[in-house]
Amino acid sequence: MNQALYDRLRAEQEKYKRWLLSQPPEEILNHTYEYTVREDILLLFENNELPDKQADALLRHGTSLADLYKSFGQIDTGYMETLQNLIENEANDLIAEEEKLRAAPVYYQSAQYARENGELEQYRESHKANIACKEAIQTAIANHHHDNWLDPAGAKEVTDKFGFQRTFLVLANTVRLKDWDQRFSRSNREWAGTVFLPAGKSPMGTDRNTSFCVESHSTLVDGFIDQAREQYLLSQPLSRRQLEAEADRITRILRKTQAPNSPSGTHFMAALSPRFLQRASTKDIETLQRLIPFKTLELSALKDRNGVFAMISNKESRHQAISKSSALDKLKQPARVKPQRQKKLQEPER
Repeated sequence: MNQALYDRLRAEQEKYKRWLLSQPPEEILNHTYEYTVREDILLLFENNELPDKQADALLRHGTSLADLYKSFGQIDTGYMETLQNLIENEANDLIAEEEKLRAAPVYYQSAQYARENGELEQYRESHKANIACKEAIQTAIANHHHDNWLDPAGAKEVTDKFGFQRTFLVLANTVRLKDWDQRFSRSNREWAGTVFLPAGKSPMGTDRNTSFCVESHSTLVDGFIDQAREQYLLSQPLSRRQLEAEADRITRILRKTQAPNSPSGTHFMAALSPRFLQRASTKDIETLQRLIPFKTLELSALKDRNGVFAMISNKESRHQAISKSSALDKLKQPARVKPQRQKKLQEPER
């Protein structure tokens, strides 16, 4: 009875297939899902035997593949949920792999050293991450280079994902492997020489470091290096020397200015360096205010002007000598800040 049932259903499927093949391509596409499910039903009959009572019932009632397919369509099979789970699992696997690469410490020793010291797994994970970083750089350059301009967002994507340490290792490796290429700036070639690289030579003379050499156009890679180095610089806290240098620059400008230059004509003013502001914390701003030796000093944004300005009253003497002791006293005093603004800045002068 099982064989008789299978033969009848197979004949029905062959007839359906001949009809389907006679249809236009668009109509065939409309029936591909149905055809596939019917094939799967046949496969079940081919590989599994029903109890005689069940096979007999299907034979007597003339149950067809079309009937079984229709019944299948009425069942909540969880098919979409299965697809959703598949998509989520695939995405989670990719995320886990990315996180594993991001978390892998940079390994600076050679493969031979790793083998001799039981650290081969660390070497392999780091090497794999270096290659992934190289590929991410190439993708970032391709995606962010438009109209002869390289968007720095590409460099940020890579450094956010792999960190500055690995990104710099891959970029410095690229420059040093292409030491003949004058399209890399002198500054970047000198910088690359300061970055410590893992030994890449194998006993057979092969340089494994070539596997994470960026193959994008050298001019674009050079620009990418500039952007990555700039982003690293801006991420670093200001040193005491840099704070003092900015305070000295502002002080000299305020003393040198011949006439009040604020919009209202009541103050002398000098703009803080944009690069300084990008890196400065609230504490840095407070320290800067203490280092600039004027009693009426205020930091203010100005309406219709970009930036932040150091301002002093035009009535304050700007040329008196500032003794070391008074400068130290000034540093011990709290900064005069009236703000309700970020980084404790004055409201814009109107």
